[in-house]
Amino acid sequence: MRKMMSALRLFIGFLLAVSLCACSSPTVTQYAQEAPRLDLSEYFNGTIDAYGIFTDRSGNVQKRFTVLLVAKWSVVDGKKTGILDESFEYSDGTKQKRIWTLTETAPGKYIGTADDVIGEALGESSGNALNWTYTLALPVDKTIYHVQFNDWMYLITPKVMMNKAKMSKFGIELGEVTLSFYKR
Repeated sequence: MRKMMSALRLFIGFLLAVSLCACSSPTVTQYAQEAPRLDLSEYFNGTIDAYGIFTDRSGNVQKRFTVLLVAKWSVVDGKKTGILDESFEYSDGTKQKRIWTLTETAPGKYIGTADDVIGEALGESSGNALNWTYTLALPVDKTIYHVQFNDWMYLITPKVMMNKAKMSKFGIELGEVTLSFYKR
């Protein structure tokens, strides 16, 4: 009986390990050889139009929106710093504003802040990809929820970027934001 229980534990441990590996997330470094190469301060400089949707965890579109993004970079204290001024307009007529301050802390490493971001957003880029992780204070029906974002951006051409962000709370996926950016 002990051998059987020991074998069962070993088998369950093996299945758990395989399951965890199957659920592993991509890393930004796996895109190191992809082109065109994303330079955040180059792409997010000037005027950019974005078009997006929010889908719930069932895949149903809950909101559609457009974004007008105006960005400018400078060097502050020897570090590249960008201001991204985003103006959102949702399909229900509501509007929202978010102003990001992005700082390159090392090549390919960024921190970002905005009024509705809790703490700092952490970003890393490699090749044509950028991954941001952050917590957003999200208003829903007069209540503010702190929601985690795992945000991936991929430069497709020098003018087009795709963005896919998964939203979760307590590790439970709530939905996904999908955006396409077009640099004027």
